[in-house]
Amino acid sequence: MDWVFLLDCFQRLLRGLPLTLKLAGFSCLAGFFLAWLLCAMRLSGRRVLDYPARIFVEVFRGTPLLVQLFIFYYGFGQFAWLRESFAWAYLRDAYWCALLALTLNTAAYASEILRGGVLSVARGPKEAASALGMSRTQIWRYVILPLAWRQMLPAYGNEIILMVKSTSLASIVTLMEVTGIAAKLISESYRPVEVFLCAGAMYLTLNFLITRCIALLESRMNRAARARH
Repeated sequence: MDWVFLLDCFQRLLRGLPLTLKLAGFSCLAGFFLAWLLCAMRLSGRRVLDYPARIFVEVFRGTPLLVQLFIFYYGFGQFAWLRESFAWAYLRDAYWCALLALTLNTAAYASEILRGGVLSVARGPKEAASALGMSRTQIWRYVILPLAWRQMLPAYGNEIILMVKSTSLASIVTLMEVTGIAAKLISESYRPVEVFLCAGAMYLTLNFLITRCIALLESRMNRAARARH
């Protein structure tokens, strides 16, 4: 094992880490808010809101993220009206296309996680809160959301980890994040094993830290719930 090469490889891969974190962080943040919107539409009970959200979720969950990324990056340029709009300044850039694909994809999955968490809350606590005179907003804030978060947090943590790993697909559209730099190093050195060992170790470390943060947050929420009881 060439440790000098591994150290140099690791140092060069670190240059792509900020882009990986930006793609994962911004897509998860934007996707989180969009997921709540989709969740609210699904739970509204109105077909005019439920059906568009349902179709959105089915499309983005039912097709591969790589296909979505290709459509956004290679397909948008085929529409003349889009090329003439203000959005083309962003959509012709690989970074924004990758960010859009990641955001919409995680929003579809996260909306189902959030919806499942909300629906998992039993009727008893909600009825008890209503009997105490709480408003609908107060019931959501103090009863439904705290209970729902405890149910959905592990699954949502898995979704965040999946998005971190999914950023590797951005290398397909020329973005030089960790995997993109790894591919360049392999073309220069013809040593894929060492390069991918370094890249895998980097993703593993990053996802381990995320896992620990989610576990600490889950533990704190459980302690707070026990303290209230």
